[in-house]
Amino acid sequence: MNMKYLSLSMPFVFIVLYGSGFVFTKMGLAFASPMAFLILRFFIAFLILFILSLLLKSSWPKTQKEFLHIAFAGTLTVGTFSIGVYLALSYGLSVSLCALIISLQPLLVTLIAQKYLNERINKYIWRGLFIAFFGVFCIVLFKLNTQNLNILSLFCAFVALIGLSFGNIYQKKYCSNMNLFTGGAIGTLSSSLLVIPFLFLEESYIIYNKDFFIALFYMSIGVSIGALSLLYLMIKKNNISKVASLFYLVPVSAVVISYFLLDESIDLLVLFGIGMVLLGLREIHKKQQKTEEIKTVNAKI
Repeated sequence: MNMKYLSLSMPFVFIVLYGSGFVFTKMGLAFASPMAFLILRFFIAFLILFILSLLLKSSWPKTQKEFLHIAFAGTLTVGTFSIGVYLALSYGLSVSLCALIISLQPLLVTLIAQKYLNERINKYIWRGLFIAFFGVFCIVLFKLNTQNLNILSLFCAFVALIGLSFGNIYQKKYCSNMNLFTGGAIGTLSSSLLVIPFLFLEESYIIYNKDFFIALFYMSIGVSIGALSLLYLMIKKNNISKVASLFYLVPVSAVVISYFLLDESIDLLVLFGIGMVLLGLREIHKKQQKTEEIKTVNAKI
């Protein structure tokens, strides 16, 4: 029973941690350049995961091939995604438009999973995915800003989308059985190495104060360790399309948290969008549950 409650609570905790990451990123970038903030975040997360791995005597990859699989998956899911988003925002892309582009992730992941992971995706799941995406569009519409739109910022956002999507697929296919602590340490280290060349593209600066440290440690511990560990666990235990659909709730979480922490308003269109996201997710998970039940019955027969 306890395992059942733990399994049910994982998506909720993941969404809260991951969604609030947008709020704390905004806080941190007010006092640091994007790549400087990012490499500090990754280094702190790596250090904590590495120490935990030693203290808990966690198992490391047994072969070089396994090590490289984990490093590559982490570089895509964590490094490429984070660098793409941070650069897109620094080049002038609005947070709302960036969020909308990243919200294509469940659709892209489901399309890839159907072809390369042989996951059964029926028309009801596709319908749910499009309903939820429409909901996200309604959520970000009231803040949608294309004033500083440019090709470079759009390119970076789509690179982030591709990195996150293919990283999730790669994680499912090659790294599902990795240890969370050692695997997380490897993925975070490889991501931090990827950041280093981009440091030379910016004038790095950091303004040390209380808000900066709150944002930095939240992103390092709450997101890079907490949220990503939950993501890896869910990818291991569920269909990747089911896990990917949870990313539709990230803008919902960000809006709600911003309402309470930053006093940002929520209008009727946003509430309508949240309702559409929940409706779409209900359609997705209801149909997937029925599909899994049918597969279980067939297996018993």
